[in-house]
Amino acid sequence: MNRRPGLSARLKLTLSYAGFLLLAGALLLAVMWVFVLRWLRTDDPKAIRHKVGVVIITGLNRSDALRGFVPAAAAALAFLLVFGLVGGWILAGRMLVPLTRIADAARTAANGSLSHRIRMDGREDEFRELADAFDTMLEQLESHVAEQQRFAANASHELRTPLAISQTLLDAARNDPSRDQGELIERLHTVNTRAINLTESLLLLSRADARSFTREPVDLSLMAEEAAETLLPLAEKRRITLDVTGEPTQTVGSAALVLRMVTNLVQNAIVHNLPVGGTVTVHTEPRHDAGVLRVENTGPPLAPELVPTLTEPFQRGTERIRTDEHAGVGLGLAIVHSIVRAHDGTLDLTPRPTGGLVVTIRLPCPPQSSSAGGAP
Repeated sequence: MNRRPGLSARLKLTLSYAGFLLLAGALLLAVMWVFVLRWLRTDDPKAIRHKVGVVIITGLNRSDALRGFVPAAAAALAFLLVFGLVGGWILAGRMLVPLTRIADAARTAANGSLSHRIRMDGREDEFRELADAFDTMLEQLESHVAEQQRFAANASHELRTPLAISQTLLDAARNDPSRDQGELIERLHTVNTRAINLTESLLLLSRADARSFTREPVDLSLMAEEAAETLLPLAEKRRITLDVTGEPTQTVGSAALVLRMVTNLVQNAIVHNLPVGGTVTVHTEPRHDAGVLRVENTGPPLAPELVPTLTEPFQRGTERIRTDEHAGVGLGLAIVHSIVRAHDGTLDLTPRPTGGLVVTIRLPCPPQSSSAGGAP
């Protein structure tokens, strides 16, 4: 933004200090004039005047006092002005040192270096509070940029894989015209479907992060029933028992995103389960001022240190051995986490002692629902 040049903050503080000191000196001289010089007699320099219990004895008249007082007062004011300017300049410089460090850190960050920290020492005050807030902001920015860079690298790698496979299949078909065209088309269709699913997942993840959706009342229990109905054939195919329990649970958000969130959770719970005889339980319930969705499944044991990484893009809890349409692209829980965060909710992942995972999501309730729940 183009602005007209102005005085620096240090100069403004200096002038403020000097002006305040000069004003204080002028007020002091005015007090001396009002309460001292006004009692001087003009007719009898040897007189003694009594006023409010105070006796003033002087051998000067008022004109003599003025001739001696005015030059001394002017010299005192000049001294106060110079002293205020010099002292104000030094004091302002000392006070603005933290602000200068913050400005230097901001310029360093603007040049692309987000690793620099101010780490201002000293006791707590406004400048140090500002420096701590700036350090926190830089830390969050550095973490966000690093996360985005990892995401971009992983997304590029994942998108390159189906494109490279398609290129290989096309080259093989061109070099071998007698190759079975039906098999080639089927494999190209599978690879293309995977690329489309990955692209749609990336777009959905971006949409959730941007929070570009309209908020409306949503019933988590209805979303759970719809997701279970959609995925029931997959559960039956894998011999997984799918059970939906609970009661109506209201929240506020995008119905489409919440449905995608529940669908991803249930699909992950089915796919990453026992080969035969596994179970998936979906439960909804209102609790205090939040709607709770819990998805629990059986499955292979998960290492505790692996669980926090499951919500990162392109991270998978187990090695994928299936290649069907439900294999996924490693964005299932990342999309869930993004949707939960966009709805100001919380996501908790807890490994089951016997294997499998418990996913608990808490989303805010509508104001009318929370107030109604608290009514007797």
